[in-house]
Amino acid sequence: MTFFHAILLGAVQGLTEFLPVSSSGHLVIFQHILGVQESPLTFDVMLHMGTLLAVFVAFWDDIVDILKKPFTRMTYLIVVG
Repeated sequence: MTFFHAILLGAVQGLTEFLPVSSSGHLVIFQHILGVQESPLTFDVMLHMGTLLAVFVAFWDDIVDILKKPFTRMTYLIVVG
């Protein structure tokens, strides 16, 4: 896998992760289109870890508020959801 492939697959992951479509499925399709033969499980895991990190960064203030006051309506709704 080249650096260009990694950047392109990272962009696909970033664009499709929060849409109601399978980001993993899109990664497999784009790997096939680009001719990436190896099955980079570690690469896919790292892409998802990057997504998780982005979620923590984006919602950090909300996470801190929930941890400071765990018995609020928002916490209840998150648990129920």
